[in-house]
Amino acid sequence: MKSNKPDTLRVNEIFYSLQGEGYFTGTPAIFIRLSGCNLSCPFCDTDHGEGILMEWNEIVDDIKKYPARHVVITGGEPTLQLTEGFVELLHDSGYFVQIETNGTLLAPRNIDWITCSPKNKNIVYSNVNELKLVFRSKEDADLLNHIYEMISARHYFVQPCDEKDDAKNACILNDCVAYIKSHPQWRLSLQTHKLINIP
Repeated sequence: MKSNKPDTLRVNEIFYSLQGEGYFTGTPAIFIRLSGCNLSCPFCDTDHGEGILMEWNEIVDDIKKYPARHVVITGGEPTLQLTEGFVELLHDSGYFVQIETNGTLLAPRNIDWITCSPKNKNIVYSNVNELKLVFRSKEDADLLNHIYEMISARHYFVQPCDEKDDAKNACILNDCVAYIKSHPQWRLSLQTHKLINIP
C-alpha cells in the first residue's frame, strides 16, 4: 500500500514509550506505526485498517515534542510506504531511525538499524542488524534454523508469542527457552512493555 502523495504516510499511531523488545529493550523511543501489511498473522495486535494520512513535516513536528532521539518505524509492514526521503528528513532533524520489518520487502538504504522479524521463509535480506523471531510452538524450530542459515545478523533473538492465554504462554515460554538452550546463538527477547504494563 503506497501513500496517496509522495510526501505523506498513512499513520496508525505515534506514541512515546520504552522499546520493549530485542536489542534496544529499555531504550526511550518514539514509535511511528504505519498502516497496512502484506501478511496476515493470527497473533498480530494492529488494526491495519486504521490510520490517517499525514505529511512528512507534520509527523516530524509531532515527534519533536518528545525528548528522545530514537525513532522506531513499525507497522503493519512499514516498507510498504517508507522512503529514503522521509528517513533523510528524520536524520536531518537529529533522529536515529530503527525499522521493524517482516523482511519480505527491502527497507530504504539509509535506515540506521534493521530489526527483521520473519514470519515465513520469503525473506529478501541477507544481512540485518537484528533478527527477532516470534516463537509459537516447537514447529517454529524449522523456520528458526532456516533463517539462521539464510540471514547474517549482529544479534539473534527468539521471542515467545503472546497468545493472550496464561497456560498457552507458559508452554510457549518453556519451549522457547528449551530451544535457546539447545541453540545458544539465539537470545531470549521478552515483551517487557507488556510485563510492566506500559504502552
